[in-house]
Amino acid sequence: MSQRDDNNNENSGDANPDNTCPCGSGAAYRKCCGLFHGGATPATPEQLMRSRYSAFALGMADYLKQTWHPSTKPSLQLDDNPQWLKLEVLESWQRGKKGFVHFRAFYKVGDELGMLAEKSDFVFENDRWYYVKGDY
Repeated sequence: MSQRDDNNNENSGDANPDNTCPCGSGAAYRKCCGLFHGGATPATPEQLMRSRYSAFALGMADYLKQTWHPSTKPSLQLDDNPQWLKLEVLESWQRGKKGFVHFRAFYKVGDELGMLAEKSDFVFENDRWYYVKGDY
C-alpha cells in the first residue's frame, strides 16, 4: 500500500503495520484497523465499518465474513474487488444495540474511478458489533 496523502491510500494488498491505515484515520495500520484484524473487538459501529473498509482494501475476506451478521451474510469472493482509494464517513451513531454509518468509498477499476455511497445498519449481539446491511 503506498500512501498518496493522509486521507488517500492506494491498495497494493500489503498490510505493512507501519503504513497509514487504509480507513483514512491517519494512524498507523497497526494502531488502527490492524488491531481489529488481529482479534480486538471494535467498540463502535464506526470502528467496525472502518475496519471492514480496510479489510476490503486489503482483501481480507475472512474478516469481512466474521463481522457480517449471520442473517444477511452472503457467500463472499473478492476476486473482482476494486482498488479502494479513500473513505469518507459522513455520519455515524449508536443507540442501544443498533448502529448506523453513512459513508462514501472511492475506488478504481482499470482506468475508471467510482464512488460507493452507503447507509449501513449494524447490530450489537454477543458482545460485538455486526454489519447487517447497507442501502445504496
